[in-house]
Amino acid sequence: MIWEIILWVSVVAIMQSYVFYPLIISFLSMYKKENDIVFTASGDLPFVSIIMAVHNEEEVISAKLKSIFNTHYPEKKLELIVGSDGSSDKTDEILNIYSNDYESFRFHAFSERRGKPAVINELRDKAMGDVLIMTDAQVLFTPDTIFELVKHFKNEQIGLVGANILNTRLDKSGISYQEWSFMSREIKLKYYEGKLWGTMIGAYGACFAIKNDYFTTVPEGYSVDDFYLTMKVLERKKKCILEMKAIGYENVPNRLSEEFRRKIRIAAGNFQNLRTFIKLLWPPYTGLAFSFFSHKVLRWLGPFFLLLLIISNIILAISNPLYRIMLLIQGLFIISPIIDFLLRKIGLHIVILRFITHFYSMNLALLAGFLKFIKGTETNVWQPTRRS
Repeated sequence: MIWEIILWVSVVAIMQSYVFYPLIISFLSMYKKENDIVFTASGDLPFVSIIMAVHNEEEVISAKLKSIFNTHYPEKKLELIVGSDGSSDKTDEILNIYSNDYESFRFHAFSERRGKPAVINELRDKAMGDVLIMTDAQVLFTPDTIFELVKHFKNEQIGLVGANILNTRLDKSGISYQEWSFMSREIKLKYYEGKLWGTMIGAYGACFAIKNDYFTTVPEGYSVDDFYLTMKVLERKKKCILEMKAIGYENVPNRLSEEFRRKIRIAAGNFQNLRTFIKLLWPPYTGLAFSFFSHKVLRWLGPFFLLLLIISNIILAISNPLYRIMLLIQGLFIISPIIDFLLRKIGLHIVILRFITHFYSMNLALLAGFLKFIKGTETNVWQPTRRS
C-alpha cells in the first residue's frame, strides 16, 4: 500500500507541475483584466537606468548597444551603465568606443572576475534611475521594449516587470526547438501568474525592469540573481508581472552539453533560493504560495519524484501485471534519450525523442545542481552560453 501511495503521489506531483498547474492558471486568468494604470508615451515618464554585466561578448555587444540607443524612450530620461567582468576579448575596446559617443553611457571595466551578481550590485549603486532595467548582452531590444517595461510603474503596487523573450533562429540538429518550446511555455505561465495574482515566479534575467526602491543587494555566492530579486519584491507584497509587448530577441541555446552545464549552475541556485524563500509557501492558500509551490518547488523536486516513481513501480510490478505495463512504458521513456543520441549520430532528428531527451536532461541537471548545492556552491562566476 505504501509503495502505491508513493507512486501515485509522484505521478500527481509531476503532473501538477507540468500539466495541471498550467491548465489551472491559464483558465483562472482568462477573464482577469491586465494592469491598466500605466504611463502614456507622452506622459511624465520615470528616469531609467539600464544595467548590464558582460563577459567576452564581442560578437553581440555592438548589436545590443545599437538596439538600446535605437529606442523610442526619451533619451534625456535614460542612462546605460555597463560593467565588463574581466573580459579578455575585444568587448572592452568596443564598449570604450560607444561610451565616448554617448553621454548617457557609462562603462566600467573590472579586471578581476567576480560574477554577475557582484557586478550588478556595484553598478546599481551608481544608477540614478527610478527604474532599473537588467539585461544581458545576448538580448536585442525593439524600439518599444523600454517603454513597454517601464509603463507599468505608474501603478504603485507593481515592483517588477518581466520581458517577453522571443527566439530568432531554430535548428533541428540540436535542442533549440525543445529549449524554445520550454521557454515560450514558461513565459506564458509567468504572464498568467502576473495577470492573475501579480505573482510572476522569477523574471528571466535576460531582461526585466525593477523599481529601484525594491532592489535588494544580491548576497555573495548567489548564482540565480534574477529569481532572488523577483522573490524579494514579492516578499515585500508588491506585484511582479510580465508584459508581452516588451519584446526582446535572443537565440536560444542549441548545444545540449553547454545547456546542461548552465542548468546545473541554475539548479544549484534554485535550491539556494528555496532555502531562502521557503517561508513564502505559508500560508498555503495564497496565490503566491500556490504559484511558487506548483510552478517551481515541485519542478525542482522533479528528479526525486522520478526516482521514487521508478523504484515504487519496480516493486509493485513484481506482483501486479498492470504495474508491469506501466514499468515497460517508463522503461521506453528512459531509454529514449539513448535512442535519440544514436539516431542523431547518423543525422536523424526525431522531435518527440528530442523532447524526451530534453525533459530527462533538465531533471538530471536539477539532481546534479542539488548535489552541488549540498556540497556548497563554489562560485557564481558565469560563462555566457553559446547560442545557436
